[in-house]
Amino acid sequence: MSDETVLVAGASGRTGRDVVDALLDAGVEVRAHTRSPEEVETLELQGASEVVVGDLLDFADARAAVRGVDTVVCAVGTTLGLGALRGPLVDGKGVINLVDAATDEGVERFVLVSAIGVGDSREGMPRPFRAFLDLFGIVSAKERAEAHLRRSGLTYTVLRPGGLTDAPATGDVLVGEGGDTVSGTVPRADVARLALAALFTPESENRTFEVVSRAGRRGDVTGVVEVPWETPDPVANR
Repeated sequence: MSDETVLVAGASGRTGRDVVDALLDAGVEVRAHTRSPEEVETLELQGASEVVVGDLLDFADARAAVRGVDTVVCAVGTTLGLGALRGPLVDGKGVINLVDAATDEGVERFVLVSAIGVGDSREGMPRPFRAFLDLFGIVSAKERAEAHLRRSGLTYTVLRPGGLTDAPATGDVLVGEGGDTVSGTVPRADVARLALAALFTPESENRTFEVVSRAGRRGDVTGVVEVPWETPDPVANR
């Protein structure tokens, strides 16, 4: 993978920035996507080899973002507010556009950062928070995007983190598979490391995982799986 380029969609978000850092630390070339022109300089200083600006709700922008890349890591998310009630959400329509564009452009791999609480992991999200997100349609939008990715024919990994925190990476996570498995919180940096590892781990292909940190777990734990995550050699990728 040393000569491949990874698109990070939503690179200017808090999770996206951690994904960019994880890829760069591994010596992977990154194309960063953002909707905000004012974030371009920041992402360039962070180390992205290229920054593309576009709105994923526009299919032409989505296609321009993926053109020429080999892999996509999607970490986009809707900013909560009244604007989220007025039209399509990037978590749904935006991700679907990105998946379709990636399919059209022959992208080899797609990693989607979703959330515990989506689909068959619904019970893993605290009910008050789920009710709040349901008000904006975010959970259902993410569910549509996940389902569309699974039907797309792309080789994929879906990561469903628990509540995201800005704490340092723990390096000690619980990975469940099967929906109602694990619940709790996890640092964004741990999720970013798993997103990186998924690109190099054949055993993660076409699978959906729920992820929390061991220290952040809440309640019972079931369906934990051992995945032989592979971490790239930064020297080999330079």
